[in-house]
Amino acid sequence: MVTMRLEINQLAEHYARTSFQVELVYRGIREPGMETKAYTEPFAGFIFPIAGKAEYTFNGIPYILYPGKVVHGGARMELTGKVLGNTRWEYLLVLYKISGIEPEGICLPASHFELATGVNPRMSELVERLWKISSHPGGIVAFQKETLFRTILEEVFISVRNHSNRGVRELFEQISEYIHVHYMEPLTVSGLAEQNGINKNRLAYIFYKYANMGPGDYLLQYRLNRARELLLSGNAPVKEIAAAVGFNDPFYFSRAFKKHVQAAPSEYRELFINNT
Repeated sequence: MVTMRLEINQLAEHYARTSFQVELVYRGIREPGMETKAYTEPFAGFIFPIAGKAEYTFNGIPYILYPGKVVHGGARMELTGKVLGNTRWEYLLVLYKISGIEPEGICLPASHFELATGVNPRMSELVERLWKISSHPGGIVAFQKETLFRTILEEVFISVRNHSNRGVRELFEQISEYIHVHYMEPLTVSGLAEQNGINKNRLAYIFYKYANMGPGDYLLQYRLNRARELLLSGNAPVKEIAAAVGFNDPFYFSRAFKKHVQAAPSEYRELFINNT
């Protein structure tokens, strides 16, 4: 596993001195519970998680994959995989071929390791762009594909370095911003902690330090604030608004809303209309 700054610098230098070319870009989708048992391709490659969670084992060594981690697998390795949880597993696989003689120090086709990048929107955008152009023919596109893959690797290396050295404030800002973007999804405190490579106690400490509340309360408050905006900006039914801000149970939404706002959702909307 590559985690320390010195190690990531060594890895980045090794790739800088290695000639390689992209052989395959593949986007995979697996349903919950699906399992895989096979051997890896004749080429090494990176797995970029897009959504969901899975466990992959390379030659007996397991890795848990989810957005915020990148895993490298070697060539012709025994591989098993299983989708974890109830969410569909989506990933992008990029296989590459070593050209010429690889520098000493690391044998990439024989290496498997994980890189903790944290959630990086720019890296996700670059990976998505690589997927979109990968099926297009032509020499210019082939050149763009090689250049883009190296840009992705650069972003990976920088993300690992920043993720391992970032301060508590930066971590709070990253997680809170993630909540602001994904609040309508089924987020959990344990999932946010695991996604960012920390435990729930550490996550709670960070949020109490900078938001004066726990991460669960922060998520709830943000969802309720968005619900207030939706209630006042349209005529959508309360049930639809509850679902739009991440509540599967409209009755729980109504109870939580009334507890925090001192009025039920429909009453809150009516009070605003009457006051207007």
